[in-house]
Amino acid sequence: MSYVENQGVGIHYTVEGEGPPLVLMHGLGQSIDMWRRSGYVEALRGDFRLILIDSRGHGASSRPRDPKAYRMALRVGDVVAVLNDLDISEAHYLGYSMGAWIGWGIAKYAPERFRSLILGGRAPAEDPRKGHPLLESLKSGMETTLAAAKSVYGSGWTPQVKAMVLAMDLEALVALLSLRERVGYEDMLPTLTVPCLIYVGEADGYYSGAKKASEVLPNATFVSLPGLDHVQAARIDLVLPHVREFLAEMSPA
Repeated sequence: MSYVENQGVGIHYTVEGEGPPLVLMHGLGQSIDMWRRSGYVEALRGDFRLILIDSRGHGASSRPRDPKAYRMALRVGDVVAVLNDLDISEAHYLGYSMGAWIGWGIAKYAPERFRSLILGGRAPAEDPRKGHPLLESLKSGMETTLAAAKSVYGSGWTPQVKAMVLAMDLEALVALLSLRERVGYEDMLPTLTVPCLIYVGEADGYYSGAKKASEVLPNATFVSLPGLDHVQAARIDLVLPHVREFLAEMSPA
């Protein structure tokens, strides 16, 4: 295991494969294991140097209880700290759901460190007045959280996903989701020159916002996944061809 510290918070990461560096950032309540479980590591490690990061509050990284520890500038700083630890000046980035939310933060706080951003299942704005739909379940404990997660995952609910939920640190996630930081990135979209691939399921609540963002970005490719919700749109068989095509157009980092 490799760790780097960012302002007192330990960030766990692993590196696999050879080639241009590509950061992989998981979704809420998950860890770097999701990329292995879903097949992305095996599919990409032959062409890229994969940098898998456990976001703070997740996996083997530190799990602060203070909501202020989850400010976006700090979360972006975690990714940059890993790149610095590896002596990498620029990398590609792939994030889904919460990982894409951090990617939108990268677009604001550290775009110079990335050659491209691949952002799935998330729009660049969020109303801080609206609580996350899982927050109350997390506050209620594991039994309620399991029931809520099972409903969200639907047919994708497997023993592996159940084990992932059971491993979650509920207190850390409550702190993360309790943060009422006013964050939104619409103002910087017209000036972001980093090439972006935006993909989202048409049945995902973030679809409209993600599509609008792609129309404002000067260098964006938008992929719509018909009929798919937030969970379904992470499927590797549907996403990977678009990711490969997009990265093939990028010069090596």
